[in-house]
Amino acid sequence: MYADDLLAPWFAQTMSLVGPQALFDAHTHIGVNDPDTFRCTAGELLAALAPSDSRAVVFPMHEPGGYPPANDHVIAAAAQSDGRLVAFCRVDPRSDPVAEVRRCVAAGARGIKLHPRAERFGLGEPSMREIVSAAHDARLPILIHAGRGIPALGAHVLELAADFPRARFILAHAGVCDLAWIWRVVGEHPNVFFDTAWFSVPDLLVLFSHVAPGQILYATDIPFGAPAFGSVLAFRCALQAGLTSEQIASVAGGQLERIVAGEDVADLGPAPGAGALRTDPLLARIGHYLVQASLMAMGGVDPAEQSELARLACRVGDDAPQAPICRSILALLDLHLAIANGETLQERFSRVHVLVAAAALAATPDVPVD
Repeated sequence: MYADDLLAPWFAQTMSLVGPQALFDAHTHIGVNDPDTFRCTAGELLAALAPSDSRAVVFPMHEPGGYPPANDHVIAAAAQSDGRLVAFCRVDPRSDPVAEVRRCVAAGARGIKLHPRAERFGLGEPSMREIVSAAHDARLPILIHAGRGIPALGAHVLELAADFPRARFILAHAGVCDLAWIWRVVGEHPNVFFDTAWFSVPDLLVLFSHVAPGQILYATDIPFGAPAFGSVLAFRCALQAGLTSEQIASVAGGQLERIVAGEDVADLGPAPGAGALRTDPLLARIGHYLVQASLMAMGGVDPAEQSELARLACRVGDDAPQAPICRSILALLDLHLAIANGETLQERFSRVHVLVAAAALAATPDVPVD
């Protein structure tokens, strides 16, 4: 999917550092009606997961016409996937959500997806307590969009988590809408988790250094993300933050296995702290230009000027300690030039993925690339 075939060498090299992992992706979608113009069928999702031998949680993309038929389709796809997919149902809090949750759970769903931006609701609405109460009774996870396009929602999540301790809350996209403060108190709420489906390397570095590893779950956001891309970002940031092999195995899928099974979760120790987040000024220059280039590419603007500045910033000298990472970044920039410009946002994401993967290399100076 997208540039994942191009990123295969970087995926293989990253996974060689963390060892064999049973990847279990906490955040994927299928659907063909999303107003964002992204689309993904069950077959496309399974094909995207196959090279990394991943399993995945899956739920519907945005369905402006309502979710019951889409939930039925997701549950059927999971039932036919030979265990590769685990279905979550997506509900709109204003459309009889508890009845839909109970119907879907009886049909095989193992969790709930909520999207405050798409459905335009806040977590303070009365129906939210009814949804969470149903999740509490069945010990279900609730994955909540916590990325772009919404106000902060963390205070409501923590209140609900305290009142309904058998429900498990997964803040998608590294919980970026509340990450500035929630890391200070989330350790007091062992039923709150974060997924790694996000494009910002600095946010992922904060997540891995400031949140306990047992509360972090590997995720890609397919079709917006992809396995090789998501793995390079998440596991390089985890290594830079100082996570152990046991903690990385939990992030990769071990903790999610326990969550969807309704089992007690594992305590993998405290957050490592910011001490390992060393910044290399020469690599930080490269990362700055790469982030600018990726944002331009996402917006449909030619990123040639910024990517060329990143290329020039890689000229640190063959004997420089930064040279191995710079050579790897240059190889990614060469791939970026070989990818045709796309007209749709979904088509443009191949270029974005390559540029952001290169930025991840620049932001993790202590993680080997050879």
